[in-house]
Amino acid sequence: MSINENGFSERKTILVTGATGNVGRHVVSQLLDMAVPVRAVVRNPGSVDLPDGVEIVRGDLAEPSMLGEALAGVEAVFLVWPGLPTSLAPAVLDELKRHARRVVYLSSMSIREGRAQQAEPITDFHATIEKLIEGSDLNWTFLRISGLATNTLGWAQQTRSGDVVRWPYAAAARTLIHEKDVAAVAVRALTSDRHNGAKYILTGPQVLTQAEQVQAIGEAIGRPLRYEEISPEVIRQQMLTQLPPAMVDGMLNAWAGFVREPEPISSIVEEITGTPAHTYKEWAIDHARDFS
Repeated sequence: MSINENGFSERKTILVTGATGNVGRHVVSQLLDMAVPVRAVVRNPGSVDLPDGVEIVRGDLAEPSMLGEALAGVEAVFLVWPGLPTSLAPAVLDELKRHARRVVYLSSMSIREGRAQQAEPITDFHATIEKLIEGSDLNWTFLRISGLATNTLGWAQQTRSGDVVRWPYAAAARTLIHEKDVAAVAVRALTSDRHNGAKYILTGPQVLTQAEQVQAIGEAIGRPLRYEEISPEVIRQQMLTQLPPAMVDGMLNAWAGFVREPEPISSIVEEITGTPAHTYKEWAIDHARDFS
């Protein structure tokens, strides 16, 4: 395998799972910008909107035996595990290692090393997938991210219909990360051997409370917004209509925890890419149309 002047290996195709998602779309576009062959595996090829130049192949992680076509000739895989049972992961990894050399997995910074079970279900889910990947014959890189800034798009319905965001835990302080920055690190890990075995903690460059995030959105859309703190139980009842109780309680407990102990800041994005991570205010400007 040869290495070019940028330290990237001259390689075969990169397969992107979750290619239509918030991070995956940017992984695809950034790989294309580097002239790296990109293949997206999707359930319904006819219904996706991806840039020209992407090879689109039908496939589903829920059916590991059907991934052969998507993996043929692939060098590395960007893996997003979309809430499927972790029991499917061994079969998926068996398919991956028949073709690919490397997997870059989108994980969570809330994982705590050495624990038999993590504090809440989402983190435990990611820790289980990580452990299975480590036990495979694949080279791997884990991107343990803080909260994605795109999660705050959940407030968009409120900002489009008024000037108040009603949500619990106004003082929950987070280092939300722009999806572009996650993708930028992912692309480097997918295209270079230098990041094999790394567990990267990726965050935004600043700590903002949820109330400050709402203020930043207001500045981005040119309209003052107000954060009105409401009872966690009110939101819990709303969330239970869409999510299982254990997941809802885990999310609420995490937000409560960020009031007591803000998320830490990591400089890894800048160290890997040479460019500072985007601020939440920059993210809000990029997504202003979503909120107005």
